[in-house]
Amino acid sequence: MAILSLQNVSKEYASDGQSVRALERVTLDVNEGEFVALVGRSGCGKSTLLHLAGAMDFPTSGTVLIEDRSTSDLNDAQQTELRRNKVGFVFQSFQLLHTLTVQENVELPLQLAGRTGVRELALERLHWVELGGLGARYPHQLSGGQMQRVAIARALAHSPRILLADEPTGNLDTATGGVILELLLRLTREQKTATIMATHSVEAASICDTLVKLRDGHVEEVTRR
Repeated sequence: MAILSLQNVSKEYASDGQSVRALERVTLDVNEGEFVALVGRSGCGKSTLLHLAGAMDFPTSGTVLIEDRSTSDLNDAQQTELRRNKVGFVFQSFQLLHTLTVQENVELPLQLAGRTGVRELALERLHWVELGGLGARYPHQLSGGQMQRVAIARALAHSPRILLADEPTGNLDTATGGVILELLLRLTREQKTATIMATHSVEAASICDTLVKLRDGHVEEVTRR
């Protein structure tokens, strides 16, 4: 079953008084437990597609469906609820709050969503990414790979249906990046998330189930392994 479906989606932005088309007539389905890599040169539309998939932006034309609900039909409160409950985000730059401990970073989205049992859920996710003993530390006391694992724990805290990762290994060395990729693959399989990763890395793309090659806003090729 497709958790995420893009149907004939185009996205245009205004730049210096002119219209720039970032995506054009993209159609793509992503199923639960499927790991999808978005590849292509910078500016090809990878990040735009991720933003649309996470209801952080909305198509100029076409439809983005998350569990059969069109993101464009939701009001502001519904969009916020969707992102908090259905979507997890992992970024290249980690985006941890350095004034909060590791555990507090993982707890934060749960608190914002009004969840109960926040501490227990955060600890469970930290154990899952093998950082159970580091909850009291601050981000500056961690390595890059550990910070990215905290970011993954935070993204998983609310058990999202969709996980979006934007160059998650871009700031890591090859060995550490490999650990992060294996972790993303494991969570896709065990948690049955639909994971979509934008990457320039051939190694990262090679572990995915589906390879989506973008070029100038178009889907040039889709390869399913």
